[in-house]
Amino acid sequence: MESILIHPDNAEQLKIVKAFLKDLKVKFESQVSTFPPHVLKGIEESIAQHENGQTISLQEFKEKHLVKK
Repeated sequence: MESILIHPDNAEQLKIVKAFLKDLKVKFESQVSTFPPHVLKGIEESIAQHENGQTISLQEFKEKHLVKK
């Protein structure tokens, strides 16, 4: 049998989907997805850099990291 993976955008959607599946008597598993600590730290650092104006354009990024010298 085929399985599906559902990604609700908020708690209300999750609640509705779970209720729907229960009403249909469809078996399902809940899994909490979290990012590893090093990923969360990187996200926080990037947000702080953006807030401090430490950004570059896409073109600058390409020139710095993608263009072969």
